[in-house]
Formats: sequence, C-alpha cells, structure tokens
Amino acid sequence: MNRLFRIRQTIRKISSFEFWPFWLFYLPMYFYGLFLAIRSCSFTYFTATNPGMKYGGAFGTSKYDVLQRIKAELVPQGILIRNEDRLNPIQPEYLKQVLDDRGLKFPIIAKPDVGERGKGVELTENMQDLEVYLSEHHGLIILQEYISLPMELGIFYYCSPDKSVKEITSVVIRDFLRVEGDGLKTMRELINGNMRAQTRRNYFYRKFRDNLDVIPQKGSSVLLEPIGNHVRGTCFLNGNYLINEDLLKMISGIAEDIKGFDYGRFDIRVENLDKLYMGEGIKILELNGVNSEPAHIYDPNYKLFHAYRDIAKHMKIIYEISLYNHRKGIPHAALGRFLIDFIVHIFPFKRP
Repeated sequence: MNRLFRIRQTIRKISSFEFWPFWLFYLPMYFYGLFLAIRSCSFTYFTATNPGMKYGGAFGTSKYDVLQRIKAELVPQGILIRNEDRLNPIQPEYLKQVLDDRGLKFPIIAKPDVGERGKGVELTENMQDLEVYLSEHHGLIILQEYISLPMELGIFYYCSPDKSVKEITSVVIRDFLRVEGDGLKTMRELINGNMRAQTRRNYFYRKFRDNLDVIPQKGSSVLLEPIGNHVRGTCFLNGNYLINEDLLKMISGIAEDIKGFDYGRFDIRVENLDKLYMGEGIKILELNGVNSEPAHIYDPNYKLFHAYRDIAKHMKIIYEISLYNHRKGIPHAALGRFLIDFIVHIFPFKRP
C-alpha cells in the first residue's frame, strides 16, 4: 500500500465523522444527555423506556430473549447455548446433535447473546469454523440460521406508550463490503485498494489466504464481509426516502405484539422493496432498544449538523417515553446497580 493511499485514508478518517471514535463523535451529545437527566431527576431515566428490556436495552439485554417475543415466522431459526470456558469446551458430538435437533445447517451465524456493534459476530461455514469460534468465545452464544436475502435494513421505530404516536424515524441501507474485479488486480491488491477494508486487512488476508493471488474476472463482485456492521466495513446509506405509510403499517403491526417495547431498531433482511412493504418474507435478525442509533446518519454524504440534530431528536423521544412510563409506575434503574452492571459489561471477568 503506497504512501499516498495511506495519507488519503488518514485524511478521510479525520474529515468524515462516520470514522470518528464513538466517544469523540458523541461528546457534544453527552451534555444534552446530562440536561435530560437533570430535567427528569434521574441519571438512569432512559431505563424506563422499554420495560420489557433490561435497562431499556441500553446494555445487557439478551438478544435471544427479545427475538423469542417476535412471531416465529419473522425470525431466523436459532438456538442459545452455554459455552463454558476453555477447561470445559462443548464436545463436537453434542454440538452436532444440538444443530441436528434444531434443523440448523451451515452456514451459521454465531454471536454473543449480549453485545453491541457487531462484536463477536461471525459467519461459520462448517463445523470446523464453529469449533474454532467456540474456542475463542465463551458464555451464552446464539447459533442462528444465516439469512442470505439481498437487502439488509435497519428500521428505527417508536410508539408512544399511549399509542397516540407511531413513527419510523430512520431507515439505513447496509451496503456490504465488496471488491469489484477488474481482470487485472489480485484479491490482495483489491483488498489493499479498498479504504473500508484497511482496519481489518489482516483478517481478510487470513480469510482469503488461498485466493490472495487470484485475479477476479472483470465485472465480478467478491463479498468480503457478510456481517452488516459499520466497524466491519459496511457502508451505511440514508434510506429515509423508503419511509411511507405501508412501511409504518408493517413495522407497527410487528411491534404491537412485542410486550414492553416502545423504541428501537429492527435489523431485517428482505428480498426486495415490494416484499418489504407487504411484509412478506422478511426476517428480523435483531431488535435493539435505547442503545440503537439512527444509523442513516453515517451515510458518507450526511452533514455533521444534521447528524447531531437527528441524534438529539431521538434522545428527546427516549426522554418523553421514559417520562410517561415513569409516571405510570415504571421505575428507573437504581444508579448504583446500573453502574456496577455497566462496569462488568465493559470489563467482563474472563475465566482461564
């Protein structure tokens, strides 16, 4: 990778807020969050937003438990397993039996039951891949059917607790990380020339180690990363133009059946827009709570001022929902317990 490319990459990361560290990007919004906390007389006011999620979905929420509350036909097949530490690994025979009992076939998505921002999520192609994954990740693990439908969207929805207001406030289109063959460059060169692939370049070298010197045909497209997270190279595109009454009706119909859910983002896959609006053949990969972001703001062409405006709008919605719920008897989490759990979440105890 030449020096000029590295300079361009550095300039882009500095000038494009989508690449800024999370803490830096959100720094101005912490002050608004403090204002809302003082106004609500609670530093944990947001925990009353989604009564059906631990801490409103701020952290520590079981992804598997949330999916179990959604109609079975709308979610991928999956199973939750407890993977003990390295001293007590799951035996391959038992693992195979578990997968057979649930009818799960490779490829399979493996991910922690509790986690954010795509950390620890991997696509396993075979039993060997899964065994390697389980040797590196412990605790409660979700094994989930891989959904290969072409469109992946993040649809942000909220409903006021009195049901008077229902709104979709954000749609993000996930453009997965790919390289396009030109008939001249090798896979290694294509990876090196893709700016979004650089933070995980060594990972891609390992993943495509048998094909690094292969020259993809001109016009061909090679998927580098099947997991739709920004930190893994996926480009987030503003899909708010997709919002209409049909989409609202479809999403609100699903949300109404989820007890204790007021606010959050549905991550879904679907065949095409027509089926999306009709609610046909969609699969909900995850449903996140107050830790969700209106991810359309990370579109490379989105303005920083507009991003902060949209985040502030969503923070105010959380405040208003939590205020209503609290007046109806939903408690705020105790600050001491919240902080302890948060520290444990950030710095988990790892057994040998």
